[in-house]
Formats: sequence, structure tokens, C-alpha cells
Amino acid sequence: MPEHLPDPRTADAAPRIRMLGRPGCHLCDEARAVIARVADELGVAWEEQSVVGDRALLEQYGEQIPVTFVDGRQHDYWRVDEARLRAALQA
Repeated sequence: MPEHLPDPRTADAAPRIRMLGRPGCHLCDEARAVIARVADELGVAWEEQSVVGDRALLEQYGEQIPVTFVDGRQHDYWRVDEARLRAALQA
């Protein structure tokens, strides 16, 4: 999956948001839209990784897809609450 980068002023920063998902997942599509909107507005990088083909990730998170992480810590699963994501990134 592609890495999503913010504006050039922060392009050197490691992605603060990571989303685990899989192709064909409608909840992943919804989560991706929220993450992209918030990340773009706040100027933070994010990345997406598929659990397909990664047995360990699939076993650990397969029932929670999509799963989001902020600064390396699990933040949400199934749905991304926009206000909660903003608050975590601004803390």
C-alpha cells in the first residue's frame, strides 16, 4: 500500500498514523477517507499496510480490520472517530 505524505515542510517526518486494512473492505475505505482528511488538514504523514499475506498481522488484527495506530500505539479499530483522531494527533 502507498505511503501518504503531508506537505513538503513535514515530509521528512515518519508517518504518525498507520492503518492496517485489506482490499475490498468497506470499513477500510471509510477509515482511509477520515484518516486522509485529518492527516491532510493537520499536515501529518500516514501509511497503510495490508494484512493480506502477513500471517502474524492477520492472526493478531484480522477481526479488527481496519486498525489504526497513532505514534506507534493502537488507537482505534473498525471505525475511525474523526474527533478522537484529531485529539490524539494534537496532544
